[in-house]
Amino acid sequence: MKTTLIFVPLLLLNYPINAQKKDLPIYLDDSKSIENRVEDALSKMTLQEKIDMVHAQSNFSTRGVPSLGIPEIMMTDGPHGINKELEWNGWASAGWTNDASTAFPAMTCLAATFNPDLAYQFGQAIGQEARYRKKDVLLGPALNIFRTPANGRNFEYMGEDPFLVSQLVPQYVKGVQENGVAACIKHFALNNQEIWRGHIDVEVSDRALYEIYLPGFKAGVIEGKAWAVMGSYNKYRGQYCTHNDRLVNQILKGEWNFDGALISDWGSTHNTEEAAFNGLDIEMGTYTDGLTGGEKLAFNRYYMADPYKNKIINGQIPESTLDEKVRRVLRLNYRTNMDRNRPFGSFVSSRQSEVARKVAEEGIVLIKNDKKFFPISIDRYNKIVVIGENATRKLCTGGGSSNVKVSKEETPLEGLINKYGADKIHYTMGYGSGPTSYGFATESPYNADSLKNEALKLAKGADVILFFGGLNKNYNQDCESGDRLSYDLPFGQNELINELLEINKNLGLILISGNAVAMPWLNKVPAIIQSWYLGSETGSATANIISGSANPSGKLPFSIPVRWEDNGAIACGTLSYPGDSVRQVYMEDILVGYRWHDTKKIPALFPFGYGLSYSTFQLGKISTDKKEYAKDDVIKISVPITNKSDVDGAEVIQIYISQSKPSLPRPVKELKAFKKVDLKAGDNNMVELELPVSSMAFYNDQKHQWEVENDKFTIHCGTSSTDLKSSCIIRVKD
Repeated sequence: MKTTLIFVPLLLLNYPINAQKKDLPIYLDDSKSIENRVEDALSKMTLQEKIDMVHAQSNFSTRGVPSLGIPEIMMTDGPHGINKELEWNGWASAGWTNDASTAFPAMTCLAATFNPDLAYQFGQAIGQEARYRKKDVLLGPALNIFRTPANGRNFEYMGEDPFLVSQLVPQYVKGVQENGVAACIKHFALNNQEIWRGHIDVEVSDRALYEIYLPGFKAGVIEGKAWAVMGSYNKYRGQYCTHNDRLVNQILKGEWNFDGALISDWGSTHNTEEAAFNGLDIEMGTYTDGLTGGEKLAFNRYYMADPYKNKIINGQIPESTLDEKVRRVLRLNYRTNMDRNRPFGSFVSSRQSEVARKVAEEGIVLIKNDKKFFPISIDRYNKIVVIGENATRKLCTGGGSSNVKVSKEETPLEGLINKYGADKIHYTMGYGSGPTSYGFATESPYNADSLKNEALKLAKGADVILFFGGLNKNYNQDCESGDRLSYDLPFGQNELINELLEINKNLGLILISGNAVAMPWLNKVPAIIQSWYLGSETGSATANIISGSANPSGKLPFSIPVRWEDNGAIACGTLSYPGDSVRQVYMEDILVGYRWHDTKKIPALFPFGYGLSYSTFQLGKISTDKKEYAKDDVIKISVPITNKSDVDGAEVIQIYISQSKPSLPRPVKELKAFKKVDLKAGDNNMVELELPVSSMAFYNDQKHQWEVENDKFTIHCGTSSTDLKSSCIIRVKD
């Protein structure tokens, strides 16, 4: 067998990412598999070279092996935009002028599209930008479950339903990794709040763990074949999740056969022995606490640096533990920056902008529309008054690690002016918040009374009012490192909305947030749009929906409770949320989101899966190909649908299942299939969906296995978790 000897420059920090064959590592045999190449490289490495590969050399990179031509691994924050370049060992901007990227909509918006194909396009587009920027690992997607509307980081996640998440994540991962960039799904696992996230010890049943909190990660690993996973800050069963024997060794690398690299969250590593034996492969952020404090250039003092090396030398830890980690890191190299077929990527192009706009338009949810308030045609009104800070506030920055330095960010006000003309659009702020903050609250610099009085004055002469409110990415709003303190709208918005309605009832409300909010004025407001952090194309997408140039088709990826206390986790008391600062118990168990509302008969203000359209759809009766199925069968479902309107549009057909007599308690119903259907005006279609019988299983924690019981099951078809149009009964038998 022929082996080629290639001499490689030692300037490894500048190793060419777009490597050609001449740049490949030494002793590389073209016919060898990745695993053989990994073993070959490992056999040539010293102990120090191995140690250097498993911990950071800067805030966002790990060291390669210069003697073997193995390049460093470069990481970047996501998951909805490539972060700006930062200082080597600091959190300030590096001052580059060419690192402004496309801001894609936040993950909540992607989830609201109910469109796996669009999730793939999203991953593809952001992966192209990461690749062009010479990044090897994208720290995303984020997919922790919405357990409460209090979580400050919910805007980065994909909602409350594990099935919805598990359908979107693999497509996102595949799209990213087609570019030779590793997707790093995060935060594994049970990181469902920001308060006390660094140490809170979560107690959760195995049923809830497997049925609610793990399916998205499992789908990302098994179906998406993710090359990296990020461990979370919190504890589970008394052990930090980043080096947790149960989560990592037994489940991630055991049951799921994950062959990629487990990367710590920044500062989530706490112990050398646990890191060595419990599956952590790359340690990042230690001694910087992942944020701003700590010791400069402390990389050799990381738990998996000199302390690890010394324990190996002293015989306290076997070197085989290190070898296994290095294998996984090398595998990451060969899949990314040492793959000769890796594409070149693209950056801030029309392709990325088009995907960002499409996701934004498909994710916006119309939740109320009395008397067809929306859409507002171009010639319908002469004076459109726009009120609210969120109409002009830049919302791509802030929120924590997911903030994006954007090449372009069109605000809603700019989009409306471009759509309707400057002569028709009149704007005033109405309310004001403080500057963007991360980790501490800020005071508003504005005079609230002056802002309100100006808004009330302008509202008197308006043909129509568009109020842009909601949350923002300030601390204790939608922001990493802190949870929300209230379910109400901040900055006096509720009072302002009520006073505006007394003057002019022709008011449409556009809520921008990544979370549910209280709506005490709901019955008085004729129309409400739930928008999100939409990124670079915010203005155009928002104006297109409001004007009718685009037809809303988004569906809520989480339930909106009437009151905060109607949420299951919060209803169960403070030990359930937020805990006692040391531990917390997930007392609502498997009844998360709509499962809680259904089972406890506590109606949501707006249910999971809900969303209106400018079209009118009619669903016919659901039918199945058989009435009796074996446990390895696939149920073929048919649903007729008709667009009864004169407007082209899209509807999401949602399939829920209920079991008749389960041996263990189950929710009233659970989402198990969905399909987004585009229909021209007046058209009809017979929609076919497939439902594997195995997907109707519950997790039997007494037997540690998934089970589908011999029983009757009801299959419901509808357009939300409460709007069920028809049902049919099937039987499952051995």
